[in-house]
Amino acid sequence: MDVERKDWVRALTAHPVSRLNATADQLAAVCTVRLTRLPQAGLGLLSLIDGALHESYYLGEFPLSTCSVELAFPDGRQAEGGAQVMADDAELARSLAIFDAILAARLPGWEQVAELVTSGALQRGAENGRRRAMLAATRVDFALLSDADEDTDEY
Repeated sequence: MDVERKDWVRALTAHPVSRLNATADQLAAVCTVRLTRLPQAGLGLLSLIDGALHESYYLGEFPLSTCSVELAFPDGRQAEGGAQVMADDAELARSLAIFDAILAARLPGWEQVAELVTSGALQRGAENGRRRAMLAATRVDFALLSDADEDTDEY
């Protein structure tokens, strides 16, 4: 798997939430899940610094869900994981935190999570390609306009 850890959440969220939650519940059934940070859904504030006066101001709000977990397996192995996702879904954040712990520590089921990450990254890559194609189709070459003005010196 060539997807960096920082991109796991983006890749995983390419899949339906119901599939992610069901898979996380299935993988968590064989271990003890301890919530080190309760799943929470709320709003985050996007703050920026004004360029002229260098004062902070809030640009807007966005949905944000977070969770941190600790997994303990019967054989004594443990792992910690966490997730923050731009969605109003605490259960999704819990599922993503479980995936993070399992995949980072290569615990039982990590191959299944890696497959989800890889297929999600491919889906996101295809989306990015379509977006780049649409952007390229709307690109305007203003150099052509300036050449037309240079040909006619009369105004």
